[in-house]
Amino acid sequence: MSHIVSIKTEVRDPAAIAAACHRLNLPEPVSGKTTLFSGDVTGIAVNLPDWMYPAVCDTATGQLHYDNFSGRWGDQKELDRFLQMYAVEKARIEARRSGNTVTETQLADGSIKLTIQVAGGVA
Repeated sequence: MSHIVSIKTEVRDPAAIAAACHRLNLPEPVSGKTTLFSGDVTGIAVNLPDWMYPAVCDTATGQLHYDNFSGRWGDQKELDRFLQMYAVEKARIEARRSGNTVTETQLADGSIKLTIQVAGGVA
């Protein structure tokens, strides 16, 4: 029997946003008001490679605002890479905050495996 799991990523941690940008060699994220095609939004703007407009992280709600015009103004893969790295960095931050150590393994399919060493075992 298979199981389907759906995960909705909420982007709420400014430190993890900055760490993800650093790891992906993106410009430093910028806080404030940003103009997208559809209007103005407030949050942390992340400039993705070859995107016309930045993706904006509303850390109060966890939502991500962006205009990529169905891929014409920015490749969805770049946003997916950012979200993946955000999730990795957020997990690393939380593990370290709890006093645990983290090892990371890049898998052949592009996914990332994190192993968290907790006191007395592995999670």
